[in-house]
Amino acid sequence: MSDIGSFDDARAAVAAGTPVDAAARALVAQLTPEERLWCLDGDAPTWAGIAFLAEDGYHKAPFVAGEIERVGVGGIRFSDGPRGAVVGNATCFPVAMARGATWDPALEERVGDAIGAELRAAGANLTGAVCVNVLRHPAWGRAQETYGEDPHHVGELGAAFTRGLQRHVMACVKHFACNSMENARFTVDVEVDDVALHEVYLPQFKRIVDEGVAAVMSAYNSVNGDWCGQNGDLLTGVLRDEWGFGGLVISDWIFGLRDAAQSLRAGLDVEMPYRMVRARHLPAALERGDVSWDDVDRSATRMVATLLRFDDVLSAPAAGAGVLGAPQHRELAREVAARSVVLLRNEAVDGVPVLPIDDGASVAVVGRLAGSVNLGDAGSSDVWDLDCATVLDGIEARWAHVSYDDGSDPERAAAVAAGADVAVVVAGYTFLDEGEFIGTPDPALSSLFPGEDDPAEAERFGAWLASLPETVKPPRVAERPAGFAVGGDRGSLRLPDEDVALVRAVAAANPRTVVVLQAGSAVVASEWVDAVPAVVQAWYGGAEAGPGLADVLAGAVNPSARLPFSVPADEADLPPFDRDATSFRYDRWHGWWHLARNATAAAFPFGFGLSYTTFALAGVEVTAAGGAVVARGVVRNTGDRDGADVVQVYAALPDPDAPPRLVGFARVEVPAHEEVRFEVVVPLDRLATRDPQRRAWTPAAGRHRFTVARHASDPDAVSVDVDL
Repeated sequence: MSDIGSFDDARAAVAAGTPVDAAARALVAQLTPEERLWCLDGDAPTWAGIAFLAEDGYHKAPFVAGEIERVGVGGIRFSDGPRGAVVGNATCFPVAMARGATWDPALEERVGDAIGAELRAAGANLTGAVCVNVLRHPAWGRAQETYGEDPHHVGELGAAFTRGLQRHVMACVKHFACNSMENARFTVDVEVDDVALHEVYLPQFKRIVDEGVAAVMSAYNSVNGDWCGQNGDLLTGVLRDEWGFGGLVISDWIFGLRDAAQSLRAGLDVEMPYRMVRARHLPAALERGDVSWDDVDRSATRMVATLLRFDDVLSAPAAGAGVLGAPQHRELAREVAARSVVLLRNEAVDGVPVLPIDDGASVAVVGRLAGSVNLGDAGSSDVWDLDCATVLDGIEARWAHVSYDDGSDPERAAAVAAGADVAVVVAGYTFLDEGEFIGTPDPALSSLFPGEDDPAEAERFGAWLASLPETVKPPRVAERPAGFAVGGDRGSLRLPDEDVALVRAVAAANPRTVVVLQAGSAVVASEWVDAVPAVVQAWYGGAEAGPGLADVLAGAVNPSARLPFSVPADEADLPPFDRDATSFRYDRWHGWWHLARNATAAAFPFGFGLSYTTFALAGVEVTAAGGAVVARGVVRNTGDRDGADVVQVYAALPDPDAPPRLVGFARVEVPAHEEVRFEVVVPLDRLATRDPQRRAWTPAAGRHRFTVARHASDPDAVSVDVDL
């Protein structure tokens, strides 16, 4: 195939039947040594690039890597997007954890499609939007970027998001692997055995690799003594050899690797986002023989092959800039905001549940967060949406009689609340309390970079920057403290003291008080929850947070969300969490497994959520046939409102020492006073167990107990034993 001298030639060869990898290898064989090395890191110079990043560059343009104009290789153009395109003034959707609470892969696929279209319109062709690290502990600062604590649930939502995104752009799943601590992410070594690694911390990555994701991003932390960006056991042994992944592996940003040669040998293809460690150290490593040109060509070929594999998508016309923040995307953001609200408590006052709120009621809205745009993390997932509605905005648009107090004086707020039919207290966190964390990096890391930029590269980069379209900086961003991000891991799972005092004061003044929680994961509420009749978890609800929440409070949308994690009664009920750890052991027990193992009741269990109607399961049967276990039955709506329930299927394995598993779920829409049949198919490979001696999977065998339930602690669950 010596006639393949350009990307167009390779494209034509693939169309004529040449395998993608073969065409990519043929093109790479025609590249100069400099061009082959150019494929292995970002295209921009280090110091000019870092300066641009400090000037909000993350929101102004995608990051380019591997562009080779001479042969027409366009390279990758990366932008983040867990809750919307971070380049341009895009639509901000609810955070991923909120979307995880919908338990609705079809809805998440629609979100992926919308975000993918906006990313492509903003000039990106690859996005790091798919974050699927399991929530090992709710104190994790970036909990909001993933979908929950269970690998099966997280994997299904992440796979759906990937499908939607990849109609427009290539998707990158992150952070591979065991990245569930924020403050210590540059220093911590996670010790994990083969069983816990493969049964708890990797299944969701495997699910998304099987879905056809284009790229995988390595994590900052180390696993079992090797940094993830140069961990051959993970990047080659698991990802390539065991799973058969043929796509691109990129590093996390700036400090993603420590040794240029080792990272290349281990299977990391591209160092992002600039010409950093590899640009300085790879040429000498090649001369010494620490790494070979075959290693270089292997990664360069993966770059070209990935672009060829997604050429149909990337060659299709992109939507115009008008799709950013388009009306249909804002409507979807509102739908998702409403569908993500979890009703945790709804007690009757004078014989009537507090929620929903009557149309003619007077409503007092209280709290520092009620009138603020509170989108969550201010780091790499931040979205510069220019049109965001607060909780106060949403409530004022729906009810005619609304009063507001910022809650800074609990006595004054209580007086305002006492004069209303219903009081709504908004409490929780912001990006100052939880989110991405940079801190002060080890100076030894930056010493690995080039001493200065190449003048020609810096000039070319400057000219490119001058050509970029303008992105408007929202006023709320200008008011933030300086720096890329602030929050980090949470220091407490409880509300701030001032919020607790406010809740108690308002609840004492108005018996019909609703507490709205804004947070990225669990909030321990034991010191105040019994004082209020109604509680909803509303997350960081995106640009349409207020209108979406108001739809639920008014009953226009019947709440159907379910918790994607367990809320403990006390922090001590959870596994330990040390946000400053340098070494930490991960095992198979966290979240709902940990609580069940210790016979500790959750305040609100995994999978739990109330509705304005009631449901019951009936006619449940579980059978094995044709390589799968199938759970069937009906969901009965025993109340007066149409609603949706989430049927969850759990499996207890024959090994009494093994944690049980969530192995399937289905969201079921049921009209009032009617019933709808459900069917959840569980492929047998979801029941396989990891053999650490063989480092392989053992097929399911023996007696398994399948439990069909409405949440992990459902007292009305139905259990059936099945011999496999």
